[in-house]
Amino acid sequence: MSIGKMKNVAGIFLLILSSLFAQNTNLTLQDAALKWRTELAPKRLKQLQWIADEDRFSYVEDIDSVATLFVGRGNNGKTRAVLKLMDLNRWLTVAGIGEMKRFPAVHWMDAHRFWFWKGDSMLISNLKKKSVTVHTFFSGKHAHPDVAKKSLAIAFTRGNNLYLLLEGGKEIAVTRDSLVGIVNGQTVHRSEFGIYKGTFWSPENHYLAFYRKDERMVTDYPYVDFTTRPAQAKPAKYPMAGMKNHIVSIGIYDIRTGTTTWLQTGEPKDQYLTNLTWSPDEKYLYVAHVNRDQNHMRLIQYDVATGKAVNTLFEETDAKYTEPLTGLFFIHKDPRRFLWLSRRDGWNHLYLYRSDGQLMKQLTKGEWEITRVHGFDKNGANVFFTAAKESPIHRDLYRVNLRNGKLTRLSSGNGTHRVALSSSGKFFLDIFTNLTNPGITTLFSTSGKQIRNLLTSPNPLKGYRIGRGSILPLEMKDGTVLYSRLILPPDFDPARRYPLIVYVYGGPHSQLVRDTWLGGYGSWMLWLYYLANQGYVVFTVDNHGTSYRGKAFEQATFRHLGTVEINDQLAALKQLIQTHPYIDTTRIGVIGWSYGGFMATSLKLRAPEVFKAAIGGAPVIDWKYYETVYTERYMDTPETNPDGYKESSTLSYVDSLKGKLFLIQGTSDNVVMWQHTILFVNAAIKAGKQLDYFIYPGHKHGIVGKDRFHLLQRMTMWFEKNL
Repeated sequence: MSIGKMKNVAGIFLLILSSLFAQNTNLTLQDAALKWRTELAPKRLKQLQWIADEDRFSYVEDIDSVATLFVGRGNNGKTRAVLKLMDLNRWLTVAGIGEMKRFPAVHWMDAHRFWFWKGDSMLISNLKKKSVTVHTFFSGKHAHPDVAKKSLAIAFTRGNNLYLLLEGGKEIAVTRDSLVGIVNGQTVHRSEFGIYKGTFWSPENHYLAFYRKDERMVTDYPYVDFTTRPAQAKPAKYPMAGMKNHIVSIGIYDIRTGTTTWLQTGEPKDQYLTNLTWSPDEKYLYVAHVNRDQNHMRLIQYDVATGKAVNTLFEETDAKYTEPLTGLFFIHKDPRRFLWLSRRDGWNHLYLYRSDGQLMKQLTKGEWEITRVHGFDKNGANVFFTAAKESPIHRDLYRVNLRNGKLTRLSSGNGTHRVALSSSGKFFLDIFTNLTNPGITTLFSTSGKQIRNLLTSPNPLKGYRIGRGSILPLEMKDGTVLYSRLILPPDFDPARRYPLIVYVYGGPHSQLVRDTWLGGYGSWMLWLYYLANQGYVVFTVDNHGTSYRGKAFEQATFRHLGTVEINDQLAALKQLIQTHPYIDTTRIGVIGWSYGGFMATSLKLRAPEVFKAAIGGAPVIDWKYYETVYTERYMDTPETNPDGYKESSTLSYVDSLKGKLFLIQGTSDNVVMWQHTILFVNAAIKAGKQLDYFIYPGHKHGIVGKDRFHLLQRMTMWFEKNL
């Protein structure tokens, strides 16, 4: 794309947004901080979902201020109200149970029954019988509940042991470990590799696979609770790069016999056991083994009855790193064939395998990435997935035929499509947004027919005076296009000169610039528009190292975090300044949080002539103080890559500090330890450098709740004073 065409695209976006947001009510800081998920969020159909194995869907909507459950048919989109909150409360009263203030989260069992939580009790509502019954209940402390879809048995943890909760409140202890440092049924490997829980029900719920981790060898980190008198140390395990990791094993609990079989996963003990997947017939459990260096993956099939390895299906190696994030996708409950997502050809694509590990074919190809697999149609002829094929900043639904590889785009309209596929694969629900569209919720058939529009979300910012946003592709000298977002003040005058604030993240598994509502990024977005309202131009760019641009684009930062990214940020900023003369180059600031805090601090220190002021929120200061799995994937260890660690450490550049730098952190941060900013402050003192510093007592990695308003207010005031 030529620069001239890029300017035209940006101009169209600006023209559209100029008319869309030409209003009068001022967006306040309170609005930006506290209302981004409520009054100022686009309207959505609450709890929109498909019903069990039905081609019917449901959602909750307020009708005359009464929360009401609706059910719709996939073939025609017709909906009807099936239950009002007042009726549900009447059924609860008849059952001797207290009423609910809000409609509960619905979990469908079949066409007429759903279960829901009320406090510590699991209740079942029967629409046919117009009744509610108590299925089971917790009678003590519990955490990490995981409900089996068919049996409704609940795996949960109490302390560091794993239990089952059955009907009528009956509890069964699955593990009875008493040693401190042995943890069952919880997430492992620092929640990397797509791991977010520690229990895995088999398809028919006859078995429960679970993680057990031994973290006795992991160093204790001395968290401090300042709310007590005196303050108390509350240590927790935190392995820093190059240090000892916990050791993981996998158990399989047989619900019918009450016995546990342990997988014989072998050596080395500090390997990563990831992507646990049950075979549809419950005979096998598949585990992706990743070595500590994260450059070698083995997919191994285990016999559930014996725990022995049956077969190594295949292996993947990479000179830099391999990172499996999803398990196997068995085709329509067929244990003989599965799909595997891999970047082995440089892009995230699907590969078709036999269950013995024989590769049948690569199913999808091209310089684009699959972002999510949704499922299959009933006969297993086609697989459906979301991909960033049309553009890295777009998301669309596709279907590919497993036999002939024919690829079909099912969604239309450039932007972001968030879809839910029916279990039959005949229909899908689509929430479509783009930069100027808050959301259109539509029911489609997978044959391409639009069945019914369910909701067109009104503009939640209608009537507000708000800045103008655009997505701006920037072509670098090597031909690479970096996507950026630009927000201009609502009363923008190209003859004036404006201060610029760069909002940055820049790390792996991120994409800040998307063609979605406001081009947004969660809780920060309205604050960035608020800053534009105060007279700033706000700029964001996704550099090398970020996601959905292929393996080479992401791995460009390997062993040198904070170098390629900074070069990209500076090159993009230089091009922006050259093509947009209204930017005041003497008043450029930067703000980022977490990895973005590392980037903002690094940009200030390594390009002090460019940035007048910088805010680093919860920043990684030195990667050797960050946790093992994430850091070693991208940096190797401090022992094997000492030069890379030194180059990336912000402590190496303290002497370059000029102008204003503001560091912020929560004292109980359990992701980026408080130690990071303390080390930087100490280094600045020794170097005779001044900086601003603020802590949020008791907060973890993010500053949330009412204190978030204080945070945004503090940062806004700081930029007003220093930029």
